[in-house]
Amino acid sequence: MPDGVRLSARIWRPASSDQEPVPAVLEYIPYRKRDLTSVRDSVHHPYMAGHGYACARVDLRGTGESEGVLTDEYVEQEQLDAEQVLTWLAEQPWCSGRTGMMGISWGAFAALQVAARRPPSLGAIVISSFTDDRYADDMHYMGGCLLSDNLAEAGTMFAYATCPPDPALVGEGWRGMWRERLAAARPWALEWLAHQRRDDYWRHASVCEDYGAVRCPVLASSGWADGYSNAVTRLLEHLDVPRKGLIGPWSHKYPHLGEPGPAIGYLQEVVRWWDHWLKDADNGAMDGPMLRTWMQESVPPSTSYQERPGRWVGEPSWPSPNVEQAVHPLGAHRIAPPGTGTEDAAELTVQSPLSVGQFAGKWASYNAPPDLPYDQREEDGGSMVFDSGPLAERLEILGAPTVQLEFSVNRPVAMVAARLSDVAPDGAATRVSYGLLNLTRLGGRDEPEPLVPGRRYHTTVQLNGVAQVFPPGHRIRLSLSTSYWPLAWPPPEPVLLTVHTEGSALTLPVRPAAGAEEDGGRPFEEPEGAPPIGTTQLSPPEESWTVRRDLVSYNSTLEIVKDRGRVRFDGIGLEARRRAYERYDSVADDFTSARGESAWTMAFSRGDWEVRTETRTVLSCTAGEFRLHATLDGYEGGRRVFSREWNESLPRDHI
Repeated sequence: MPDGVRLSARIWRPASSDQEPVPAVLEYIPYRKRDLTSVRDSVHHPYMAGHGYACARVDLRGTGESEGVLTDEYVEQEQLDAEQVLTWLAEQPWCSGRTGMMGISWGAFAALQVAARRPPSLGAIVISSFTDDRYADDMHYMGGCLLSDNLAEAGTMFAYATCPPDPALVGEGWRGMWRERLAAARPWALEWLAHQRRDDYWRHASVCEDYGAVRCPVLASSGWADGYSNAVTRLLEHLDVPRKGLIGPWSHKYPHLGEPGPAIGYLQEVVRWWDHWLKDADNGAMDGPMLRTWMQESVPPSTSYQERPGRWVGEPSWPSPNVEQAVHPLGAHRIAPPGTGTEDAAELTVQSPLSVGQFAGKWASYNAPPDLPYDQREEDGGSMVFDSGPLAERLEILGAPTVQLEFSVNRPVAMVAARLSDVAPDGAATRVSYGLLNLTRLGGRDEPEPLVPGRRYHTTVQLNGVAQVFPPGHRIRLSLSTSYWPLAWPPPEPVLLTVHTEGSALTLPVRPAAGAEEDGGRPFEEPEGAPPIGTTQLSPPEESWTVRRDLVSYNSTLEIVKDRGRVRFDGIGLEARRRAYERYDSVADDFTSARGESAWTMAFSRGDWEVRTETRTVLSCTAGEFRLHATLDGYEGGRRVFSREWNESLPRDHI
């Protein structure tokens, strides 16, 4: 880099590129190419190299074997480094001078953010599971509500950013590099909690601030079970470049590794995209619909699915001309048909217990451990519920449902969680979509305002986009609650919400079966990839998701364990272990008793070299502030060589 820091890369390229230069494709992430992403990398990058591309997997500054430190996500230095890497790749004698970027999650964020900076060699990007809006649609905040994933992901990066490099690559300097990382470490949650409203911190690297900055073609994908599906349709709507969208039934996975299935031949689609935009191949990459998505059939509630039944449908543009907005007035616990009146208008109230949300699953599903929402009937017991009558015919929706509310509350800080469910004839309720809104941020205000108790307000709550079938005989259910813990942090005190139904409605994006395209695109092939590198599982993995309620102390707990066990990467003789533990507690309906914990163990060894880091972040609250306690310990050869502790408080800002 221009400041002298060296970044570490692994490159796969065709042997023929010495004589016949090829385009280069960059994947740029902080998750350790040497070991922790090496299996996935070995499937992707040799495959694309075999199809005529030089693929570079680069560790961000301060991660893996790259020098420096990593103290936050998507900072200016990270993007400057990416531009320098692209320039370096384009100048190599084996590169044609044309480059692309690809990735999932952080790698997709990086590709989209760098594309908005318009580096001259960048000809196209391929992105999965990303956002264009870092504040409103990421794992930090949703509708102005603080997500528990803010803590969980901060804990993840606290662990990854404090791991050592591999001495086999960096030599004796490994210890100095590791100590530099440990000394620079700070719990990432502190920075994210310091910005509880949309400010310049979040506007930085949010492409939604200027969609016109992106000038290269974009292939964007996500899954309905992921937390990032909304960004795909926003890019299709707002970008003014060649673009394609793909949304399957998947969790936070690449489409060729998609869970729940069906997975698809995604790498073939990626190569076709590169061939068209980086090699000028006339291969029909832009043929067919702009958006292809999996229309999900009705399923019983479950925390995990191996497959989601359904079919591919195609839309020529977004917003789609095939989708109609059907407005359903709300009555007394009733969803009325579109175009009808509500003679049973009522004023309905709910004050939800903290138990509502324990079966909500993760904000973004990883499908391991099983983390999708479970049967909503118990959640509905603490909610305000509106049901339709049994459907006379099949109903399909595609897009983001919305709830228009006329309401009042009895507290100055309040939230509402809106859930849309598919209710089977036997009563089982499968959550289809949901949305959150911090009511002090009505109208998407950047500057929150306390609510006036008793005053009537109007607002719209947008739910996550979805493609879903409601079969004949099933009912549609809208559930409203004033808490949704632990998916979202509860308000400072219980809130009584009053909904005035005469000014309230549910709007569904209906896709009529008649006249709409089924797909119109090339059939997807079966998943392909290069053979993965060899690993040996030395100790078994462990996964669990446990809800407990103590009816003596009234303590409710959600515990999550995700332990990958000890794995040996056979080609380099390195052993690694990752263990993540999350715990979310509350006592009765004491809204200030909410507490979250994220603890990680990361261990690496080879021969007599053995290093381990242990990180722990605990977030608790009072009515007026958040309190964070964190610890970081580093061990070499079983001896603790570094230890630091943090105890800090931050004021709650209308959350």
